[in-house]
Amino acid sequence: MAKQFTTTEWNNINSLLDANPGKYGFPERVYGSTLVGSFNIRKLGSSLSRSADTWEFLARICKQYDLIAIQEIMEDLSGLNRIMELLGSEFGMVVSDKTGVYPGDAGIGERLGFIFRWKTVERGEVISDITFDRSKVLQIMAENYDAIHEVMEPYAKKYADYKAGKQGKPRNIKMPTFLSFIRQPYCVSFKIKGHPGTKSYDFMAINAHLFFGDYMSDRRQEFHALMQWIIERVKTNDRAYHPNFMLLGDLNLDYNNRLTDRVTVEESMKNYNKEGNLETDPNKRVNINFPFLDVHQGETDVFRTNARGSETFDHVGLFFRDDNTAWPTYDKNETMGGNETGPDYGVFNFVKLFHEALGVTTPISEMTTAEKKAFYGRFEHKVSDHMPLWFRMPLPK
Repeated sequence: MAKQFTTTEWNNINSLLDANPGKYGFPERVYGSTLVGSFNIRKLGSSLSRSADTWEFLARICKQYDLIAIQEIMEDLSGLNRIMELLGSEFGMVVSDKTGVYPGDAGIGERLGFIFRWKTVERGEVISDITFDRSKVLQIMAENYDAIHEVMEPYAKKYADYKAGKQGKPRNIKMPTFLSFIRQPYCVSFKIKGHPGTKSYDFMAINAHLFFGDYMSDRRQEFHALMQWIIERVKTNDRAYHPNFMLLGDLNLDYNNRLTDRVTVEESMKNYNKEGNLETDPNKRVNINFPFLDVHQGETDVFRTNARGSETFDHVGLFFRDDNTAWPTYDKNETMGGNETGPDYGVFNFVKLFHEALGVTTPISEMTTAEKKAFYGRFEHKVSDHMPLWFRMPLPK
């Protein structure tokens, strides 16, 4: 594995970022607005797994936000605690238990967490995983019984052979329908306290790292199941703790080709908006917006969020019913960025920063396979293979 950046290289990286943060999409803190975001930090585990300079850089990123959702936190919390120590008492965190593997079974489970700035954000009382209860699962199984039986019968035979020591553990199968999340999304209530002269507002933040898996259908089933759960919860906002929900995280949407994949994903979004607005009662209509599915003004393509620049896995999704001026509807995406206090959105492109700071002369698009492997190998494991995204909300007055 390639060596981590040296202290000299980190000094070059930080100096270049200091000189022109906007060039790389590093979000500026602007009075009268709140910065919320998401960052999949690859296998954030032991505090010994990264260099001191790398921990400083990760903390520098997190420090820009009022609230940031973190994915891929490992069982070992010492790395996350290292970041919190560097951030200091100005910041707090809340983190889930390990999810994605049953206790005692082999496999890598993950935690989901939030880091937030105490001065501007207050954590509410409600904290919960998101699950489908047993009655709902039984209903899904009954409605898809034949299809489930068709794939489970051969799997059950293979599993019996595995238990008898006749073969290795069978691989995952292509399920015909959603039954359960691979990792339970994590939901926490927050209040944006605002600044003097502005109003506070409340929302539920959902942190999710959805299924990647062997089959594209598995990804879509999980995504649509989570979408439906949030929509139905927002429809009952008279009983929900907070009426508005924000989805943050690595959703593993297949979006590598904007011209072809956009049609599928955008049609799904429009259908969800249509479904949410079929209610005759205007007070039960749901607005849904995923800004990162649209091309930001001044850009030629949607923001890519993986380090390789090929996918938009990470997202911010807005689900709301009330007239919350801080959250734009999807038809406002093309004009975002016109006001200093937002709304606005972007990605901190540390790959571009590293490329320039390291003095690499060959453009990434022109690198050979070996050159790309060497370049990405310097940081994909020790910084991350995802880039942090941000969403700026103006504080209502």
